[in-house]
Amino acid sequence: MRVSSSQVVPGCVLLREVKGKTSRPIIPQKTVLTAEHINVLHKFLIEHVDVSERLQNGTLFQPQTVDEEEKVVQSTQPKEKVNDLAELSFRDHYDLVVEQYKRLFESWQNQLPIDNLAVRNLILPLINRMDDIGSAVYKLHKFANKKDYFYHHSVSVSILSAYLGKKLGYQKGEWFQIGLAGLLSDAGMARLGDSVFHKEILNNEERMEIRNHPTYSYRMVEHVKSIPYTVKLAVLQHHERMDGSGYPLGLSQEKIHSYARIIAVCDIYHAMTSERVYRKKQSPFSVIEELQKEQYSKLDIRIVQVFIDSIANFSIGTKVLLSNNQAGEIVFIDPKMPTRPILRLENGEIVTLSNHQDLHISEIL
Repeated sequence: MRVSSSQVVPGCVLLREVKGKTSRPIIPQKTVLTAEHINVLHKFLIEHVDVSERLQNGTLFQPQTVDEEEKVVQSTQPKEKVNDLAELSFRDHYDLVVEQYKRLFESWQNQLPIDNLAVRNLILPLINRMDDIGSAVYKLHKFANKKDYFYHHSVSVSILSAYLGKKLGYQKGEWFQIGLAGLLSDAGMARLGDSVFHKEILNNEERMEIRNHPTYSYRMVEHVKSIPYTVKLAVLQHHERMDGSGYPLGLSQEKIHSYARIIAVCDIYHAMTSERVYRKKQSPFSVIEELQKEQYSKLDIRIVQVFIDSIANFSIGTKVLLSNNQAGEIVFIDPKMPTRPILRLENGEIVTLSNHQDLHISEIL
């Protein structure tokens, strides 16, 4: 019996093996399907399967009706399309893009090519909300979660990179390209095995495989004619470092495209400020201080400084929360140390953060 993959239920018995788009066997013949198998069918975009007329327990298999099938399909589709995305709050728009990017990524895992038009239509409207991005840059990491960190990371790096491109003086068309490169920079992770992609602790061989992802990303966009060459370079080079210590080519200084240097800063920042399965998040402002240390060797000094100025854009009177959970108000800012201003705590005490290296700003209140 040939049925839609959305009609099968746990207990169905496969009459023929299921193959993916590359003809690689996914589920062998005579397998008794479980909920996990059915999830695999959806993940690999399998439309139809051949199953026995009877379930494993001998009862007659009753495929779900068309109406029930439609409900299943609808439950796995993205949220209802909104004609005017501007009507969405920035957070809702962001969550919608993350959800749809996850679906694109899963199609790449199934060896489907990158559809640049679909990618552009997904990310550019979000990038275009520059005022909203500017208000969210220091709290963007809070949108992510451990389970879907990777998809949040790609979207956040994209909009942070575009935002930083604008702050650096690039024209709108260019910061759109920078954002596009930021989104596609980790596309090559789709070419890694699931065991490596989702693993918490990697051995040396697996770490080296992860380091191949910029090359895989580049190969995926290399022959897409509608993607500018500068975007392709940024995708390939986003893990290169100014001192030549990066990968995959060990490039240094001016050999690294400026777009890639922008993405590098945003990639590090979002990764360090986000909660991940294998690493705890850090305060944006403690991460900024780490970036300040890296700027003299691994990162582009000018890009780091503009990024810091954009995020640590405090003003006198800004209320903040410290890492010891004390709240305070900024009363003086040293332009050379924007993350370490002088504060007046709620009890009236004056604290100069530059004299207290054990303290840092956790949040803006």
